[in-house]
Amino acid sequence: MNKKNKGIKRHESLYPLSHHHHHALVIALKLKQAGTEKSKLSPDDIKIEAQHFWRNGGQKHFREEEEILLPAYAQFVSIDDQPAIAKMLLEHVKIRSLMEVIRNASLEELNQLGTLLANHVREEERVIFPMIEEALPEEKIKELAGYLRVNN
Repeated sequence: MNKKNKGIKRHESLYPLSHHHHHALVIALKLKQAGTEKSKLSPDDIKIEAQHFWRNGGQKHFREEEEILLPAYAQFVSIDDQPAIAKMLLEHVKIRSLMEVIRNASLEELNQLGTLLANHVREEERVIFPMIEEALPEEKIKELAGYLRVNN
């Protein structure tokens, strides 16, 4: 394992997902600040940036977690009673739903989406990814590197 920013250790195979999480946190901050004096962008500009992020990597990121990462994890650990995994998947549904209607979102909805997205990313980095790194044998996690290639 290699050391990543701020002391979080992350297996290099998961770097593409963690790198994309950084971009998600930037968008989340903009969404949380929409309509406030802290925002340098108009709400419409923030909506456009969020849509661009979603279309150019966000959707693919979710698919890679759901179709590659979690099935690999389930090969080594029973996921029947894993509240963190269930919460992650429910949040994926909520975020997908909000991103689909973001054009018509109110400021309050933009702020809520920003909070949800930021909390979701932090939960994945602090809880989900460490669980996966601990459960997967080195050879399996290295194998994932060839499949995890989220674009920005």
